[in-house]
Amino acid sequence: MPSFDIVSEVNHVEIRNAVDQCNKEIANRFDFKGSDARVEIDEKEKTLTAYADDEFKLRQVRDVLTGKLAKRGVDIRALEHGKMESISGNKVKETIKVREGVEQERAKGIVKLIKDGKLKVQGSIQGDVVRVSGAKKDMLQEAIALVRKSVTDIPLQFKNFRD
Repeated sequence: MPSFDIVSEVNHVEIRNAVDQCNKEIANRFDFKGSDARVEIDEKEKTLTAYADDEFKLRQVRDVLTGKLAKRGVDIRALEHGKMESISGNKVKETIKVREGVEQERAKGIVKLIKDGKLKVQGSIQGDVVRVSGAKKDMLQEAIALVRKSVTDIPLQFKNFRD
């Protein structure tokens, strides 16, 4: 029985490279001279933390970071921005979470979408992956098209196709 998996993954090597490029650009830019602006990465927690002297510079750091991520092929929709926090003095920081995997609520929504589409395929949730199986490849391709058209707020990949 043909099947495929719906997943949401990001390339961590590209994220690290984008953060390194972002920090290099910030260090060289004239408007950041003498400031404590930087981006740190915590690979265990899957978070990025942006630091700056004030809100305006923090927004600029975030813009540089998103630009570098986009150039390296990392989907910006995988980032979940936190709120700006004030730290010592007038310095601010923002924690940006890197979302990976399909959350349980989102997975339930995708399975419901597939069922409501009246396609002859079944969707099942397996951890942070949605497995879709059906009798024919054509039905699976229709399911992929339906999910691509309907789910636009998180990056989804369709992997592990088995015939």
